[in-house]
Order: sequence, then C-alpha cells, then structure tokens
Amino acid sequence: MFTLLLRLGGPLQSWGSESKFEIRRTEPIPTKSGVLGMVGAALGRRRDESIEDLKKLRFGVRADQPGILLTDFHMARNDKFPYITRRYYISDGVFLAGLESEDFDFLKKIEWSLKHPQFPLFLGRRSCPVTLPLVLGIKELPLFEALKKEKWLGKDKKVDRSKILISLENGSGILTRYLKDEPESYDPVHRRFTFRKLGDFYISLENKTPEHDPFKDLVEEGSL
Repeated sequence: MFTLLLRLGGPLQSWGSESKFEIRRTEPIPTKSGVLGMVGAALGRRRDESIEDLKKLRFGVRADQPGILLTDFHMARNDKFPYITRRYYISDGVFLAGLESEDFDFLKKIEWSLKHPQFPLFLGRRSCPVTLPLVLGIKELPLFEALKKEKWLGKDKKVDRSKILISLENGSGILTRYLKDEPESYDPVHRRFTFRKLGDFYISLENKTPEHDPFKDLVEEGSL
C-alpha cells in the first residue's frame, strides 16, 4: 500500500461541505471533495469529466496547526437587490493530507501533476491559493501509518502536540462521524456529494519537530 502526502497550509483556506447561498461555512479540516477537486485540476480534468479513479483513493487528514476561524462579510448585488454574504475561512492552518492507493503509478502521476498543474490550485476556494511545498512525497505505508510517522508541519509553538487529530476515512477512532464530502460529480449543472464515514484519533507528536533548512527546496530545484 502507498500513500501520497500533501502539506495544506497558507494564510487562508476554506473547505465547505454543505453550505450554500449567502452563508458559506468551512469544515475545521480539509475535505475529500476539496482535495480531490484540487487533484482533478492538477490533472487537467474538466468539471464534467469522470472522477471514478479519484474516488477510489482513500483519504485522511492530520491537523498539525488547526488555525483560527475568520468570517468575511460584505455587500453583494444581484440583478435587483443588494445583500450581505458571510464566508468563513481558516487562517494560518497547517494540515497533512494523505491519499492511499495500491496503484503506485497512479499516485506518481498525481504527484507529478500537482507539481506541474494544468489548472490553478486552491485550498478550497479560488481566493485561497496553495503555498509551497505542497507535495511531500509517496510513502510505502498504509494511510494511517504514513500520517502518524510524518514529522510535525506546524509553526505555532503553542500548539499541543500531545493531542494531534487524525481524521481517517472509514476508520474506527474514538469518535465516528459522517461528512457530506464524498464527490460523485463536479459538473456545475449536476454537482453531487454523498456522506463519508470518518474515524477521529488523537496521537502524540511531541518529539517530531521538523528541522527546517531554508535552502533545501532551492537546491532540489537546481537553483543553487
């Protein structure tokens, strides 16, 4: 089993699941529909194209730095009347996301595409561009083990690393819940999402502080 790990972090991100109309909420962690949508954009998929291969990927998230909830509200106008919209965002959040598959070649294709995307990539909404590094590589590990073993990605030293949340698809954690973020179609005319079972776990990452090398990415890209 193989797992592709992604770092989802930036000034703002927003992961809606059921919000519509004037109030657009965000889930506290990245959604499967949002991340697979980003993968589809990287692959160059149109919204009305099939996503059957993407739906087979097992998905999980680790919340290294939950961030702060922000609300943006402003006046908008339709054909006749002005109205107020409220949109919710996660500020300064950092998450580790994993996509698990037995097909190494497919994960390798996704990895390459995320580094060379066909369409722009966003963290849930167009106003939330991704920050680098996005791709952390493919591990020859099951999803849960890969999420447990990866080093801590956060920067806020006040975060309690003895209680880091992992939300795992079809997992049997201390809390089982359902989230409507399983994509069936991204077609704007017939967008469809179903419920997905999640298991929540808490793990300790007290001894997994990353050693940051500011020149590492430059050297890897051949800039030095």
